[in-house]
Amino acid sequence: MMNEHRYLDSLDDDYSFEPGPDARTIEVIALAADAGKRLDVFVGAIPEVETRSRATRYIEEGLVLVNGVLQAKKYLLQEGDDVRITIPPPRSSHLEPEYIPLDIRFEDDEIIVLSKEAGMVVHPAPGHYSGTLVNALLAHSLELGKLQGGDRPGIVHRLDMDTSGLMLVGKTDRAQSRLQDAIRERAVDRRYLALVHGWIAPETGIIDAPIGRAPGDKLRMKISDSEKAKEAQTTFKVIERFEPGRYDDGFTLLECKLFTGRTHQIRVHMRYIGHPIVGDPAYGRGTLPANHYLQRQFLHSYKIRFTHPISGEEMHFEDDLPEDLQGIINELDPR
Repeated sequence: MMNEHRYLDSLDDDYSFEPGPDARTIEVIALAADAGKRLDVFVGAIPEVETRSRATRYIEEGLVLVNGVLQAKKYLLQEGDDVRITIPPPRSSHLEPEYIPLDIRFEDDEIIVLSKEAGMVVHPAPGHYSGTLVNALLAHSLELGKLQGGDRPGIVHRLDMDTSGLMLVGKTDRAQSRLQDAIRERAVDRRYLALVHGWIAPETGIIDAPIGRAPGDKLRMKISDSEKAKEAQTTFKVIERFEPGRYDDGFTLLECKLFTGRTHQIRVHMRYIGHPIVGDPAYGRGTLPANHYLQRQFLHSYKIRFTHPISGEEMHFEDDLPEDLQGIINELDPR
């Protein structure tokens, strides 16, 4: 059993997180019985944290220090380790239900599988406080998982605003937690269709490169060897290749599989290997004609396979390309 928690006023001066006036910090010293436990398991057992899923989120957001140092969730505790957890203030719960049509592919008492349209933000963020998927979910369902905080009810994972396709939603805390754990344990098979610039010769490949924040730009990510960068693996398989045209150097249609779920992961990895995604406003290249006038990234979550978190049923869904992306493929077919 862990010792009594001690509440502190602030973190060490050299820690970059700004906790704000409503945050608090808990300090727990690992006892002999805690030695060998994973950090996420240890933190998740603390009453103020409650769940392993929330513990993992705190660790990934840099809110957990072990002996004053950031550690991975797999870190194995030693007796005497000083673990400090910043408990952020509750996220805003002032969200209004909005009756926005949802393309739901499956729903029961525990989960929702839906296809998100391009242009829809998943949850409220600066500049996007209405019209989000969360607003639509609040109008659709009276019950949604609460583990991600008041502004992310039901959310299990995210898609970028202009990425379309299949997503999972947890209607109960237990479903939300188990689905998030399944994603972290790589037990959810998520596949995307991506059209990239250039001709990729290998039929298959793997990109294993850590991703971190781009210095001086909170909206962009980059391949990084920083200690704060997170491991990221993406595999790809060539579906079709298209010969160069007047305004471009050809294209390759890929099926990409995520083994991790970092922000902008596929987009950053494709840019890293010199084949950015067509139409990508942040990591792409070329003029509008070179991108076939597509003004959003050609990235679609088209396949998802997982085990139902409660019933144990094996579930598999596929989603056709939306009209704007299929139109680009139709234009390229003669090549």
